[in-house]
Amino acid sequence: MAEAGTEIGKASKLKTLGVRAVSGLALIGICGFPVYFGGWVFMVLVLVFTLRMMWEWVRMSDKQAGWPSYCVHLLGVVLALCAALYQNWQLGFLVVCICAGLAVLIRLKQGGLIWAILGPFYIIIPSLAILWLRGSGIGPAAPGFLMLMFVLAVVVAADSFAYLGGSLLKGPKLAPKISPNKTWSGFIVGGVMAAVIGAISAFFIGFSPLTGLLLALPIVLFAVWGDFLESYIKRILEVKDAGGVLPGHGGLLDRVDSLMLAVLLSTGFLLVWPGLSAGFLPI
Repeated sequence: MAEAGTEIGKASKLKTLGVRAVSGLALIGICGFPVYFGGWVFMVLVLVFTLRMMWEWVRMSDKQAGWPSYCVHLLGVVLALCAALYQNWQLGFLVVCICAGLAVLIRLKQGGLIWAILGPFYIIIPSLAILWLRGSGIGPAAPGFLMLMFVLAVVVAADSFAYLGGSLLKGPKLAPKISPNKTWSGFIVGGVMAAVIGAISAFFIGFSPLTGLLLALPIVLFAVWGDFLESYIKRILEVKDAGGVLPGHGGLLDRVDSLMLAVLLSTGFLLVWPGLSAGFLPI
């Protein structure tokens, strides 16, 4: 009976992995064209994704949310990203602050003010960061495209190989009270493979594979922390998934939680170390 249960568990894991793979490939297909061309096309993609994530956030964090709450949060997304379209990042940040303030006013009577404050910053700031990171230009001729592709390759590798490694090797849990399905084996396999992918990506982009490997490691850590952060928030709010738009993943927020902190870290790297972008210039 135990062996039968194990076989059923493995089959279930493989089935889930297949569903996740199909959903992931579909997401890549949707994002490929806008990421390549950048500009307003990429802006539209980020806007649609951010609106969906913000809707999931309000739904998840405020069980009593009415139309004023949804309107304030969604309008905040539109205005902040429109400011980013015109490269006015300070105005975009100001909109986020105003959105958080209005969200607090709406929730004054029912409480949960921490979620009202956190939502706009948690959802909109990474979206502004990814727009800044991608920048303008088309395809490999644009440093922003190469930088974003590097980050995406590392994060996707870390997430995919962590799931695969954890499913096959199992072993001790990484943080059972926050995310009971994640294991140390998955974390190690995902981290190693993401570092390898980072080195390979760096080689094809045209800078040192060692630099690519070293850049991949902190990106992996922040991706894992981003995953844990959303898991921790969902555990506090007693929510299993942020939504159900992606089979095998849950909501869109469940799918990109790792990318959000990784993008913030990459943006921070470039703000502190502007010369790093020279490594992503086309050769």
